[in-house]
Amino acid sequence: MKAANLLLGLMMGSGLAVTAQADEMKFANFMPAGHPYVASTFQPFADQVAQATKGDVTVKLYSGGELGAGPAEQYGRVVDGVAEFAVSLPGYTASQFPLTLTAELPGLLDEKTGTQELSAHLDLFAKEYRRAHLVALWSNAENILFTVKKPVHSPADLKGLKIRVPSRNTGRLVEAWGGTPVSMPVSEIYNSLQTGVIDGAMIDGTGINAFKLSEVTNYITMGMETTISPFFILMNRDAYADLSEADQKAIDAAGLEAAKNGHDSQLAVASKGIADFAALPGKQVIHLTPEEASAFDRLSDGLVKTIAKEEGKDAQHIVDVLSAQ
Repeated sequence: MKAANLLLGLMMGSGLAVTAQADEMKFANFMPAGHPYVASTFQPFADQVAQATKGDVTVKLYSGGELGAGPAEQYGRVVDGVAEFAVSLPGYTASQFPLTLTAELPGLLDEKTGTQELSAHLDLFAKEYRRAHLVALWSNAENILFTVKKPVHSPADLKGLKIRVPSRNTGRLVEAWGGTPVSMPVSEIYNSLQTGVIDGAMIDGTGINAFKLSEVTNYITMGMETTISPFFILMNRDAYADLSEADQKAIDAAGLEAAKNGHDSQLAVASKGIADFAALPGKQVIHLTPEEASAFDRLSDGLVKTIAKEEGKDAQHIVDVLSAQ
């Protein structure tokens, strides 16, 4: 007992904390530390949580897959408690989030207002988040079509081309257009384009500079109705439940702000990326005419209705609500 008291006294005298920092929470980010999201969205989220909870809860970012590589694995890392927070795309674990992914279907969200609509209707997706707490959900800039060798002006130009897609629904869209969808995480796109594993990719404009897509593609096609892939920040369910009600509210408020910041960052970075691409010698950004775009849109017409029917009444309700916005 005397020895224990002596040790305690030495620790206190030396300024060491007697208790562990149980409320310093880990935020798993598969993107590199230099990604625009870090400065615009993730670090401000961590700062807001610390400020709003008066330091009771702090959040430390682990970027570049430091807690484990692979964007598809982020959901599992939150559920298993490897990290208290993680960012990812629900499209990478599509079977877990069919309702959330209903929102990405063509025509349901506008890239300028999509996040505002999602944030106003988070309750529509609540049943999918029983194993984790949904902190933030935001819409991306729209997915556009990158190709390496072939400019695409019509669905006929896509025939036989293998196109990377970020989600199952985007895959079905590409298939409706006549292409062959290939599912893969964003981290594999560059090498797959460079080596000819794929002929093109569906991704938003932020990928141009963040993943150096202008080095391995020559054409962008845009102007048809397309998907808008959502991002989310999730929190470990038990870690959230262990917080006081005030701290829970602080995290949820920071999540809403993170969604707005993420959305604003996406649009700004995507716009710059497309402009940078167009300015490079030998690169072409194809803006489809209304007639050209309608050829794509006719092929994808009915896809929303078909998928909503397959997913059931909850998905149809989401379609109805978002269509009415």
